[in-house]
Amino acid sequence: MASQLIARAGRAFGPVREARGVPRWIVWAGIVLTLLFVVMALTAPWISPYAFDQYKDASGQRFVKQQAPSSAHPFGTNVQSTDVMSRVIWGARTELKVVLFAVVVSLLVGLPLGLLSGYFGGPVDRVLVLIMDALFAFPYLLLAIVIAFLLSDKFGSGVATAAFAISAVYIPQYFRVVRNHVVSLREESYVEAARALGARPRTVIGRYVFQNVVQSVPVIATLNAADAILTLAALGFLGYGIQPTDAAEWGYDSSRALSDAGAGIWWTGLFPGMAIVLLVTGLTLLGEGLNDVLNPVLRRRKMEPVTLPPRAPQEDRA
Repeated sequence: MASQLIARAGRAFGPVREARGVPRWIVWAGIVLTLLFVVMALTAPWISPYAFDQYKDASGQRFVKQQAPSSAHPFGTNVQSTDVMSRVIWGARTELKVVLFAVVVSLLVGLPLGLLSGYFGGPVDRVLVLIMDALFAFPYLLLAIVIAFLLSDKFGSGVATAAFAISAVYIPQYFRVVRNHVVSLREESYVEAARALGARPRTVIGRYVFQNVVQSVPVIATLNAADAILTLAALGFLGYGIQPTDAAEWGYDSSRALSDAGAGIWWTGLFPGMAIVLLVTGLTLLGEGLNDVLNPVLRRRKMEPVTLPPRAPQEDRA
């Protein structure tokens, strides 16, 4: 069993190993930046000097408000007397948790709906296309704000509310991409041959259609994850995201740092903003690199030199 998993993982990462040129550097730069924040999120309880909402030291002494970076607080403190470095580290866990949850929910809803709508067509397809196009017509940030506002009354302004608000934005994108791909695949000769042999629709969709559609999903999911970071930061910046008492969030910290910038207090907004830029850059590079590596049209393989045998002398051939 373990050998089979290793073999499958090797085949999955085969295109990444075979990549050459600029796409190789892009995908590896994205992997390194993304893994940096993943490790930061997983090890936050051990590498963070303080809790995300801690404003006193072990002796009970309150931290100095808006203190400049020092040995005790490398990134300084904010207006709430909390350590900026600790909030950046714990914020990585919040960002990745919300984005992962939002992407998974979007996939679980958008992917099956796109498969069924594109394969069967008919009235159900028209109704789903109408609903998804109506959702897609809304500005994504406005839609996320409305859903977060509606869910906050029942579930509060926590991680689940932010994740569901973001997932509703990306469900129409997965639906449209998968549905359009399935519509072009269902008329292929191998799909018609499977139907002619008596294969059930579930078998045709799962064995023949899904295998060809799922190849484009990792690229879309990675790019949507980068966009979801910005959406979550925008929700926190506007006050509709995660409450500061529930978890650390970079968008909220950037919003509170606006008033500090005018007073020359730069550290409260610089480090959360840098974290947003670096994580979004890493996910974007990873998505673009995977698109170049996994797309057979754009993929560049290693060219082996061809050595021709020497020509035989004229008398030998005679």
